[in-house]
Amino acid sequence: MAASSRSGSGQSSSGKKCWLLGGGILLVIALYTGGWFYAASALKTTVLKAIAPRDQAGVSGECSDIEFRGYPFRIGLFCSKVDVDDSVNGVSATFGALRSAAQVYAPGNIVWELDSPAEIRTSNGLSISAQWANLQSSLATRLKGIDRSSILIEGLKATAVSSFTGQTVSFDAARTEIHLRQNGADLDGAISVQDANTAITDWPQVFPKLSASIDLTVTGKAGLIDGSDPNGLNGAAGELRRIVADIGDGKVMTLTGPFSFDEQGFLSGKFKLEIERLGPWGDSLKQTFPDIASTVNTATKLLKSLAGGKDKVSVDLVVDHGNATVSGFIPLGRIPPI
Repeated sequence: MAASSRSGSGQSSSGKKCWLLGGGILLVIALYTGGWFYAASALKTTVLKAIAPRDQAGVSGECSDIEFRGYPFRIGLFCSKVDVDDSVNGVSATFGALRSAAQVYAPGNIVWELDSPAEIRTSNGLSISAQWANLQSSLATRLKGIDRSSILIEGLKATAVSSFTGQTVSFDAARTEIHLRQNGADLDGAISVQDANTAITDWPQVFPKLSASIDLTVTGKAGLIDGSDPNGLNGAAGELRRIVADIGDGKVMTLTGPFSFDEQGFLSGKFKLEIERLGPWGDSLKQTFPDIASTVNTATKLLKSLAGGKDKVSVDLVVDHGNATVSGFIPLGRIPPI
């Protein structure tokens, strides 16, 4: 009798253990599933923030026909269309399909792709349409937001039209790269374009094909990478480490130096401008803008005299609240605010 009682007690204990084990497994699955959907929602917020900064009031980004895929080992977000609306600045935009993904063991490292076409409209009458063959991006998030971001665009073709002036500007580039990262409180940026062409309606000719790159730091503006800085570039300052424009055959122009923007968006700075093969640069400008050929000839002679007759010149380019001059006394023109 005692043996039978002990046997029944053992079976009851084993049954409780099985139930506890099964309940524990179900609890782990439930917690994992909840965590997966939370990470998927965070993925959506992060990617949309990279496309459209959302920390500012009046700015929103939405996905159409949203789907979460990849459970349980991969987090994927798919949308048929992306819409962005900035009611404060009067800007709205639409993009094609969005695909993004992250691994469950590294949800902060995200890759995403965005399809064309893109349509951007502003309240001041400017509309931009763009197509591309491929747009891929990767970004990494930390507790402080988006830590770094990279975008690659291949086969970009864009057209901007102003309804006020009737002016149309077309731009295309074989390859465009944009790299941004937080460096403490600062923002580091590197941008490059290859085989870029720009054309403006009613201008004599298109600009020469060129490749260009920009490397700069904006002080105290790390939040620009995800929109958590509400002030933009107005009032910002930084260091332009290098801008290089290359139109081929050794015709290279380089610009370096500190810069700043006032609260109205006007640029100030003292830059070092270096031009290699000044004569051929002047010839290219005269072919592009024949109406200002005499001005180009005068400027070329002046720059050569400053360089002692050499074809490589280095001069100071001074910009004071948008007014650009060579060495502070030869006027070049006025740069509009950002």
